[in-house]
Amino acid sequence: MPGTGETVRAQPGGADGRWELFAHDADIGVRGYGLTVAAAFENAARAMITAIVDPAGLVPEQSVRIVCEAPDLELLLVDWLNALVFEMATRGLIFASFDVRITDGRLEAEACGERVDPERHAPAVEVKGATYTALRVAQGEDGIWTVQCVIDV
Repeated sequence: MPGTGETVRAQPGGADGRWELFAHDADIGVRGYGLTVAAAFENAARAMITAIVDPAGLVPEQSVRIVCEAPDLELLLVDWLNALVFEMATRGLIFASFDVRITDGRLEAEACGERVDPERHAPAVEVKGATYTALRVAQGEDGIWTVQCVIDV
């Protein structure tokens, strides 16, 4: 794997559809971009899913409601990703789409996905959780939000 911090996989495109995976020692960094902080959180989730499986062909058959609260956006990002990890592990799902709303430190989201089929999905890694390593939530001068952290695999 390339050196720490180097982008290893990315989804190019407009600000609301862009995400990256970046190398971090034995773990994987996820980064999302968006015109809103909610869109950036959605794209960070997409990056995490892409670290697990090829998202092409995932079907949003089952919906899960997720609610998180935190005193700041950085902690909220970690809580959000960890809530997704928990829901995937306990429900046997892999998520295909996300609809996130953030207001006053409260995240309300709908994550849609399907049951994991190990043969069809061929998971590459098991995500144990999101960490505080390389944690960052910031809005750039161009107005684009960038959110990132390292996931433990």
